[in-house]
Amino acid sequence: MQRLATPVLTAFGLFLATGSAPHMAQAAESTTLTVFAAGTLAVPFKQIDGIFERKYPNVVVQPQFGGSVKMAKQITELHQPADIIAVADYSVIPKYLFGDNGQPVYATWYAGFAGNAVTFVYTDKSKFAGEISPTNWYQVLARPGVEIGRSSPDTDPSGYQTVQMLSLAERHYGVPGLADKVLANAPMANVRDTETSLVSALELGQIDYLAIYRSDALQHQFKHLDLPAEINLSDPAFGSFYAKGVAHTKNGDLSGRPIVYAVTIIANAEHAALAEKYVALLLGPEGQEVMQKNGFGRIDPPYAVNSDKMPTDLRAMVKPWPAP
Repeated sequence: MQRLATPVLTAFGLFLATGSAPHMAQAAESTTLTVFAAGTLAVPFKQIDGIFERKYPNVVVQPQFGGSVKMAKQITELHQPADIIAVADYSVIPKYLFGDNGQPVYATWYAGFAGNAVTFVYTDKSKFAGEISPTNWYQVLARPGVEIGRSSPDTDPSGYQTVQMLSLAERHYGVPGLADKVLANAPMANVRDTETSLVSALELGQIDYLAIYRSDALQHQFKHLDLPAEINLSDPAFGSFYAKGVAHTKNGDLSGRPIVYAVTIIANAEHAALAEKYVALLLGPEGQEVMQKNGFGRIDPPYAVNSDKMPTDLRAMVKPWPAP
């Protein structure tokens, strides 16, 4: 019994010294990396988080997902600490984090790492599911009784990109009033901060259609509309036309642009070195493979604004952002 007492006393002594049992002391040594990200990045980022944690066993990735504008404001207005932010519209980063007009600087660069397209998803339960097509979709969505869900254009890129797409559709199809007729079936009761919050409502038949990204359609295996590249914001070749699609929001009028997801490291990140490793994983082959498997468009290589301000190892992974 005396031989057994030594390790017990040693463990007890450690408890007295540290205030925790040995396994608790080991857990306390882990580092938490905080990642703010667009709601549509939840599925691929959780997979990337798993890869990262296996590479760095003493790190726990703590993600928070929501509308990109909302997540940026949590940093700039609510002063919530974060190491990384990834958004569904690259323009969110310079607009809210670059510190223009005398505001504090929260970021100095960003890298575009994935593309996407706007679409509407639906199920077999949706009204007129057997009739809707890529040619008559705007007529079907405007029919009486159709319930459409969408995200808020004031908090989420998907929200204002949907409005921009409908504005472009008016021009593309030559149908004045198209946007208003469709949005009449998407009242504020069907609006959330991020459109992924409405996935369960679609699955339960509480709404018929949901404005969302093509990546989400593929991830959830929903039926979806293959809208023309001229309006779905997926193709930089139509950038000048996209700019004609305007969404009116509480944050000002926003013109359409190709969808490019972007990432940056927060200037005062507590764990900047680990954040750099995470971004390297995201921009590299493993991260890009995860993004593609989840329905996102590939940007190869990723391109960056102010790459000279990026950490040295990340600069070699990007090319300069192309001119408009």
